[in-house]
Amino acid sequence: MDDLVVIGAGPYGLSIAAHAAAAGLGVRLLGRPMASWRDHMPDGMYLKSEPWSSNLSAPDGRYTLADYCATVGMTAEHGTPLPIGTFSAYGMWFARQAAPEVEEVTVLEVTPQGDGFRVRTAEGPPLLARTVAVAVGVMPFVRHPEALRELPPTHYSHSSGHRDLSGFAGREVAVLGAGQAALETAALLAEQGARPALVARRTRLNWNTVPQPLDRPPLRALRDPHSGLGTGWRSWVWSELPGAVRRLPAPTRERIAATALGPAGAWWLRDRFERRVPVLLGHRLHRAVAVGERIRLGLTTGAGESVVLDTAHVIAATGFLPELARLELLDAGLRAALETVGESGAPELSPGFESSWPGLFFAGLLTAPSFGPSMRFVHGAGFTAGRLVRGVRKRLGARGPRPGSPGVARPGRAVTPGHVPGVPPGHPKTYLR
Repeated sequence: MDDLVVIGAGPYGLSIAAHAAAAGLGVRLLGRPMASWRDHMPDGMYLKSEPWSSNLSAPDGRYTLADYCATVGMTAEHGTPLPIGTFSAYGMWFARQAAPEVEEVTVLEVTPQGDGFRVRTAEGPPLLARTVAVAVGVMPFVRHPEALRELPPTHYSHSSGHRDLSGFAGREVAVLGAGQAALETAALLAEQGARPALVARRTRLNWNTVPQPLDRPPLRALRDPHSGLGTGWRSWVWSELPGAVRRLPAPTRERIAATALGPAGAWWLRDRFERRVPVLLGHRLHRAVAVGERIRLGLTTGAGESVVLDTAHVIAATGFLPELARLELLDAGLRAALETVGESGAPELSPGFESSWPGLFFAGLLTAPSFGPSMRFVHGAGFTAGRLVRGVRKRLGARGPRPGSPGVARPGRAVTPGHVPGVPPGHPKTYLR
């Protein structure tokens, strides 16, 4: 039985596994490395965050994005956006340097078994784990406007569903949303010969300003400090004090997770977007109807006027909804038993990222209603990894030592599946404090 199975091999999963391996835990890391970045972002996209705030986390602080860039003759510079492909390659390099071997399997189900968990995959025998860390990224939580669900699936898609936008050349595409994903998707569509139009409920688009220099006079730096999530004291709190955010009342945390660091475009994208993409601002989508191969969108303005937009395809850049109900790989009874943050549908977590079910840990987007908006960004992996692994070690200590010596687990070890009960009645639900 493994000490820890990490599900997901993106920035959070890789960072957690690196910390767990360094701590001497028997760890298995399951998933496709950097899958969201490699498979769900179009060619031509850039990293919005600054390179120095986009590091995966190793326990000794090594293997940064700047370290990787140096190995390939590049420089990761403040104020200079990096291609998404470079960041994806960095994650793959980090996996080889700092993490245990990644097992590219598809996890089908996580079920409680005894004092641990049974992890069933599509590729081999089940794994038994004393603890599990769920770091599945954003893809299970894709959000589409309800109005689009009446359309045939071929008529609409999510912005995360495209690795290549060149197939839309010559076609009209309505892009829904006002954040970076919507703005950059629309710009890329225009640059690849499509005819996009942006539709947004907001009455104006927000654009980030050019980042201030890292080296500034002390008074200016004090007034407007840099942080992993941008400049300013509010961003600094979200970036540097996730543990303090967790101590706030649940309704306050829900509001912060939903509203902090709202939709905005990167400064370097503005000129590319505004020169080529027409916009319909202050328009709400209330209806979508397929008319042959085309789509007719029914929109309503803030003044209550009706507007009809005909298009060939709709791309919803409408974000992700972090709800446990969408995480189908968790046993249904287990999901239902977990305590949540207010009405958010996200798990309530201990300071060590442990859920109310002992031994089940979470990382990434699902933890934003507990720890704040930094968990929506790569920057949050540094805060998460060390604390989560300490939480795992505390839980393992509470259960007693496992047989055998500690170390990094590798694939191919025999696992004998046992009886799989449902959620055990009366199973204790306690937090590690």
